[in-house]
Amino acid sequence: MTWEVMVARRGAPYARRMNRAASPVRTSEPRASQLGVLLREWRATRRLSQLDLALDAGVSPRHLSCVETGKSQPSRDMIARLADALDMPLRERNALLVAAGYAPRYPETALATPELAQVRRAIEFILAQQEPYPAFVLNRHWDVLMANAAAMRVNAFAMHGRASRHTNMIRQIFDPDDLRAAVDNWEEVAGDLIRHLHGEVAAAPSDTAARELLNEVLAQPGVPARWRLRDVESAPTPLLTTVLRRDEHRLRFFSTITTFGTPRDVTLEELRIECCFPVDEATAALCRQLASDAASS
Repeated sequence: MTWEVMVARRGAPYARRMNRAASPVRTSEPRASQLGVLLREWRATRRLSQLDLALDAGVSPRHLSCVETGKSQPSRDMIARLADALDMPLRERNALLVAAGYAPRYPETALATPELAQVRRAIEFILAQQEPYPAFVLNRHWDVLMANAAAMRVNAFAMHGRASRHTNMIRQIFDPDDLRAAVDNWEEVAGDLIRHLHGEVAAAPSDTAARELLNEVLAQPGVPARWRLRDVESAPTPLLTTVLRRDEHRLRFFSTITTFGTPRDVTLEELRIECCFPVDEATAALCRQLASDAASS
C-alpha cells in the first residue's frame, strides 16, 4: 500500500482540507516506524550495516536510509530484494510486506485443507514407513502436529501409560511432570533444545511466540541459570542421542530431520518431520515388541 499527503483543492472548506490531509499522515507514520524497526532488527540479526545491506540488495544506501526512517516508500520489488539479502523466512517476508503497506505474498495453508492433501499423504507415508520407530511432525514452535503409532507407544511406555500433559515437544521435555522424568540424559537433551530455541529467537526477532516459549521453559525448576544466555562459543555434538528409561529398560534414539525443499507456502516451510532411529539392537527389539503387543491386543 502506498500513501501520499493529499493537497486540498483551492476553495474547499477548511475542515474538508484538514480531513483529506490528516488521515493518510496518521496511517503512514506507524507503518514507516514498523518497517524501519523490522529492517534494523534483521540487519542486527544478520550483523549487517545499512551500507552492507544496501550493497547486497542492490539499492542505494541513501534510499535504504530513507526507507528505514520512513521518508521514502519502498516498492514491492525493493522489499523482495531486501528480504533476499537478509535471507528471511517466508513468514517474516510477509511481515515485512505488511509493514510496508502491501498485501502478504506467501499463503499460509492449514495442513488439513484439500490444497495440501498430496503433501499430507506424503507425510503420512513417511510416518508409516518409520514404524516401528517413532516419528513426529513439528511446526516452528515445536508443536506436535502429527505422530505415528510408534511415537505414541514409546511415549506411553516411557511414562508408564500416562498421557502427556502437552502437545508441544519443548514443554514435554522441560515439564518435570511430563516426559522429562523419563529422559535419562535430560541435561544433554534439554541443553541442545535450548540452544536451538535461542538460535530461532535470534534468527527471527519478531517471533514473540518463540521468545515466550523460551522464557517459559527457562523458568521451569532445575533449569541451569547459564542457559538464560545464548551460548555462541561451544559447538554442538555431531549427533545427539536421546535416552528414555523405564525401570531397567533404556531406549536410545538418534534423529533425522526432514524439511520440504523450496516451499512457497509458510506452513510447508515451517514443517519438520523428525524420525527417530534406534542406536542399538536392544532399543530396536523393544520397539518391535511394543508394536507386536499393540497388534495382538
